[in-house]
Amino acid sequence: MNHLPLIVKREYLTKVKNKSFIVMTFLSPLIMIALIAVVAYLSQLNNDKKRTISVLDETGYLKDVFQNTENTTYNNLSDFSLEEAMTLVKETEEYGLLHIDKVDSLDEVSKNIKFYSEESPSLTVISGIERKIEKRLREMKLQKDGVTLAQIEASKTNVDITQESFDGEKTSKIDNIIKLAFGGIAGYLLFMFIIIYGNMIMRSVIEEKTSRIIEVIISSVKPVQLMMGKIIGTSLAGVTQFAIWVVLGGVLMVVVSAIFGIDMSQASSQQQEIMNQAMQAEGTQAIAESILNGINNLPILNLVIAFIFFFIGGYLLYSSLYAAIGAAVDNETDTQQFMLPILMPLILAVYVGVFTVIEDPHGTVSTVFSFIPLTSPVVMLMRIPFGVPPWQQVLSLLLLIGSFMFAVWFAAKIYRVGILMYGKKPTYKELFKWLKY
Repeated sequence: MNHLPLIVKREYLTKVKNKSFIVMTFLSPLIMIALIAVVAYLSQLNNDKKRTISVLDETGYLKDVFQNTENTTYNNLSDFSLEEAMTLVKETEEYGLLHIDKVDSLDEVSKNIKFYSEESPSLTVISGIERKIEKRLREMKLQKDGVTLAQIEASKTNVDITQESFDGEKTSKIDNIIKLAFGGIAGYLLFMFIIIYGNMIMRSVIEEKTSRIIEVIISSVKPVQLMMGKIIGTSLAGVTQFAIWVVLGGVLMVVVSAIFGIDMSQASSQQQEIMNQAMQAEGTQAIAESILNGINNLPILNLVIAFIFFFIGGYLLYSSLYAAIGAAVDNETDTQQFMLPILMPLILAVYVGVFTVIEDPHGTVSTVFSFIPLTSPVVMLMRIPFGVPPWQQVLSLLLLIGSFMFAVWFAAKIYRVGILMYGKKPTYKELFKWLKY
């Protein structure tokens, strides 16, 4: 008789009715949103901070460079000495004092600029001041050589090599980053899912061993059915928990933003500001268009289908290995010796994907690792956005499914002997012997 559906139902209901599972399912999004909200709120306070910066330009070259903005006011102290300016800034508790020392030539200005402040200034503020000064000094040097501002603007040239396949598909450098980002996110999700719910499967097996319930269950159920039921049931519980996290997290973000007026995007505002400034230097419009074109060039349908199959296949493969570890040991402490060999291929897949796929997605290293079952769920997902022939995807998936079936057989062999072994720490040599029983 096939008891698999009953085992899946039992495992699923046992997990979702567990008090700790229920608490963490609803508490985790609250904690995460609270942390994001606090960081966003603090960043928002920092961004709204009003700054007054005094400028003492003894050269007179840069007096028109600094224009007031919404949050920054520049105070010209050209009639003050350095000592007087420093005293004034301290007394008025201004943000800082920018001093451009008097020099004999324009070439020496950049070497004689200092920023005085009571505390360490913001990286964004200093970077903005540096860019303004650099631009003004560059223009002045060119004007000194007889070049007008109109000629300076006309001389600016941005080189952007258009990339196009022989079939007429246009791409760009940013396309590669977008394509790699998808694989990186997929690999990270798979990695976290395996660690969280693979450990849950392993602990479930260990708990049943230590409580001796397994001796009763195994008398009427085949080991392979019991193991498969645990894997599938726990996986469904994990999917349920993940879906609740996504829905509840999205609702909480909207509610927190509306009630408290907190912009969640402010959590990384400093990094965004630096990136925006860099984008302006290159041409924001062109980069935005490149990003949109890169997203449009992605094989979305292929990516979605491949993600579902490779994600499920990879998780089932690693979960069966976790279940085998749980059957071989008596407590979680003994699992450490077996964890590294399982996690190393997954970590290796991430590194291979990041450092080889973006450089040569169809090279030997990338191709080989996209067929190896322990690494293919990550590497193949990183290769697909760059265009992988369907036959390679199908072959890789078949190898992954075949490896999963072998892993189930392998784990069932260990399961059959290991679930009844107590009081002895197993070794790799003993595990190999168990396969012969």
